[in-house]
Amino acid sequence: MTTPAAEYVTGHRIRDMHEDERPRERLLAHGPSSLSNAELLAILLRVGIQGENAVMMAQRILTTFGGLPGLARTSAKELGEIKGLGEAKACQLLAALELGKRLAAASPQDRPVIGSPADAANLVLVEMGLLDHEQLRVMLLDTKNRVHDISTVYKGAVNSAQVRVAEVFRDSIRHNHPALILVHNHPSGDPTPSRDDIRVTKDIVQAGDLLGIQVLDHLIIGQQRFVSMKERGLGF
Repeated sequence: MTTPAAEYVTGHRIRDMHEDERPRERLLAHGPSSLSNAELLAILLRVGIQGENAVMMAQRILTTFGGLPGLARTSAKELGEIKGLGEAKACQLLAALELGKRLAAASPQDRPVIGSPADAANLVLVEMGLLDHEQLRVMLLDTKNRVHDISTVYKGAVNSAQVRVAEVFRDSIRHNHPALILVHNHPSGDPTPSRDDIRVTKDIVQAGDLLGIQVLDHLIIGQQRFVSMKERGLGF
């Protein structure tokens, strides 16, 4: 389980932190799985910019591109235009992400397996809980509930008027994935499902039944908390 990331304040340089809080030292002491996505990226970035340490900079990059899936789809040119990133750092990040994708493709047995709502939530809880806007993401699963990809479908209001069912199932149909899990966040930090959340879920579950694609759950992410709509019987 990932240990909580250290608290980072504006202008706080990583080298000035206590050794137990520094990403590199935490990795050496507890292993890479103990670090958040932002901390892992910070190790690649090495340094931040004035008023923003490497971890803060990494979190800004993740938020800008919608997390690791969005970052992995970004071009070197787009990434190089981010404040504090040049061509060299952009290439470093994209090379690391490409290695991760190739490893996942070569070793499908090592992909995360979802056995419970908590397994799915833990993949996105820290990152999505920090977003200042709503996002709807789709976890694409195979017949053994292994996660093949997490794609961002919507940014902005997630409601029945905005969400097009065809967009939700597009990648599942394209890549022949038999199941998916919906995930979206509440920037307020309160993961309590709304009426719109329930309506959207019902529509998507019904469409999945028609398409032969199983919607296993819809998770609502708050700040360090989540709600499984399947467990609560809402929309299922």
